[in-house]
Amino acid sequence: MNILFVCTGNTCRSPMAEGLLRDMASKKGIDINVNSAGTFAFDGEEVSMEAVEVMKEEGIDISKHRARILHRDLVESADLILTMSKSHKRQLLNKYDDIADKVYTLKEYAYKREEDIEDPFGRGLDAYKKAKEEIKEAIKEIIDKNLLDN
Repeated sequence: MNILFVCTGNTCRSPMAEGLLRDMASKKGIDINVNSAGTFAFDGEEVSMEAVEVMKEEGIDISKHRARILHRDLVESADLILTMSKSHKRQLLNKYDDIADKVYTLKEYAYKREEDIEDPFGRGLDAYKKAKEEIKEAIKEIIDKNLLDN
């Protein structure tokens, strides 16, 4: 299964989600491919230092992640697309008309509630910790409910 996380710049939320899911799936023996991209990313931009810092607390190193812009090949190759916000989901649905059956906000997929994970960019370490915890809990819920089966 190919999973794609989407946020805006691909330097905070979606790289954290990618790292968390990859780590949690590996520990559970779940065979998946995980990627991330941004709707307004600058290809090659480094992940934010705060994201790297809060992920270190999880024992996960995302320091080598580089941002990439969302493009059709990533969207088409994904079996499941999880966005960080309702606006990201709307952007995807407006741009790609054939993906409605595979795009959800992360919280919608985990909890059946279409809610955003707030962008921590520029808001300090506490905002990054809060975003990471929300992402981590949603991913844990998805794994616990076996929602990653093909």
